[in-house]
Amino acid sequence: MSSRAQTVFVNGAVYTGGLDEPDARVTGLAVADGRVLALGDADELAALTGPDTEVVDLAGGLVLPGFVDAHIHPVEGGLELMRCDLSGAATREQYLAIIRDYADANPELPWILGGGWQVAAFPGGAPLASDLDAVVGDRPVFLSNRDHHGAWVSSRALEIAGLRADTPDPADGRIERDASGAPSGTLHEGARTLVTRHIPADTHAEETEALLTAQKYLHSLGITGWQDAIVGDYGGHSDTSPVYLEAARSGALTARVVAALWWERSRGAEQIPELIARREAFAHPRFRATSIKIMQDGIPENYTAGMLEPYLDQSGAPTLGTGLSFVDPIELREDVTQLDRAGFQVHIHAIGDRAVREALDAIQAARTANGDSGIRHHLAHVQVVHPDDLARFAPLGATVNMQALWANWEPQNELINLVALGAERSSWQYPFAQLWNAGAAFCAGSDWPVTTPDPWAALQVAVTRRLPHDDPDYNEKPFYPESALSLAQAVSAYTQGSARINGFETTGTLEPGAVADLAVVDRNPFAGPLDAISDTRTVSTWVDGERVHTS
Repeated sequence: MSSRAQTVFVNGAVYTGGLDEPDARVTGLAVADGRVLALGDADELAALTGPDTEVVDLAGGLVLPGFVDAHIHPVEGGLELMRCDLSGAATREQYLAIIRDYADANPELPWILGGGWQVAAFPGGAPLASDLDAVVGDRPVFLSNRDHHGAWVSSRALEIAGLRADTPDPADGRIERDASGAPSGTLHEGARTLVTRHIPADTHAEETEALLTAQKYLHSLGITGWQDAIVGDYGGHSDTSPVYLEAARSGALTARVVAALWWERSRGAEQIPELIARREAFAHPRFRATSIKIMQDGIPENYTAGMLEPYLDQSGAPTLGTGLSFVDPIELREDVTQLDRAGFQVHIHAIGDRAVREALDAIQAARTANGDSGIRHHLAHVQVVHPDDLARFAPLGATVNMQALWANWEPQNELINLVALGAERSSWQYPFAQLWNAGAAFCAGSDWPVTTPDPWAALQVAVTRRLPHDDPDYNEKPFYPESALSLAQAVSAYTQGSARINGFETTGTLEPGAVADLAVVDRNPFAGPLDAISDTRTVSTWVDGERVHTS
């Protein structure tokens, strides 16, 4: 490594990683040849500064490792930014106004596509086709809700798909119906595919534009890498791995990306040779396909999250429903064992306490059969965790992939989940501190476009268990505050922890020799009030010591 710095950052604070807060004696760092050269104060770094060195004045801000989003859907997020984006609104009336304006501005589009609506904005979380018909007329509409587990569709879309009162629910989903049994306009989980199969496929050009639009946005938030949580043919979405590989080869992909290849739950281990072939085909320093995404259950808002005990009705009485297991639990154990043996990481969507247990059982089966392979399997979301399972993560080497932003009293949680789960199970939601104290490893992600990819908004909730103060759903009551993390713990999960889960072995810290993937922000949030963490803004983002964003 050169003895002269390419870039020197001075006059601020440095978070180097781990659980130590910034050291007041370290006010800058030097970068050379894409790696961290040294840490120190201005005088110490001056000796490394030459005539060609760029000096970046932190102006009292903070430099920290670049964020790595361990569970995100950038192409979908980019497409929603380019289409009918409802994420900035919160009520039925606001949504309909946006949809009307978008439809009027785009009369040539064969379908109105987009998403971002909240289930809490509609009675029972189920918007109506008739509302869409009133603002778009006889045009097909498909709008995903913000968690992408449901869709709001127009009457014309239902007609094109041939959905009628006598259409049965698919095994992995549900059609909302009116009093006569006819589809009313909301499709849950696998029922969405009954319509998406009729929507024209996104073109390669559209997906490329979406990826690069998303990358620009994510870099603006200090994000230097991610794991795309679903890459493959699923639910009407085409396989975006060729788009990634092309961008990587051309140099347009500046982020580091791992693809989680989609596990087709209607098939079994016979698909593993195909996945191995895809892993071999998609191998590039910027993009590799080494993870497998398994969707084990749904979400509690539509009663599809897999629960050990029945959901409750509005009166608090048990129902007959305990949610779904998309993969038979016994088959899941065999599938994960074979994937582990084939050298794949598994990335399991597990929200309900039964799904979490089924995922842990599957990883345990793999460890028993194969020994400790060292492969870092992870469970995404872990919303409801039975107390008996808290201590199982660490000995199994199962990593918690947390979406911290969700751990708050937003309307969906207060009006739907609290009722459906009951008081005791509600208190088991997002038990981050308990899992951390039990020795579990952590990584972190946003699930964007489900919710914002801004890491500082998520860090705010991880620490305070409240949404940022300027969020329209802000509730001053903390969400089970005994489950909160410290800021150092949460930042560590979002940087070093997520770099670790992606196998970015020399990123995630800012120690000498580490790859210089870093973010510069406008303040030192470790020194400010906890309720102001989300006010932190990114000034610049760097990958391999090269600037990829400046504000």
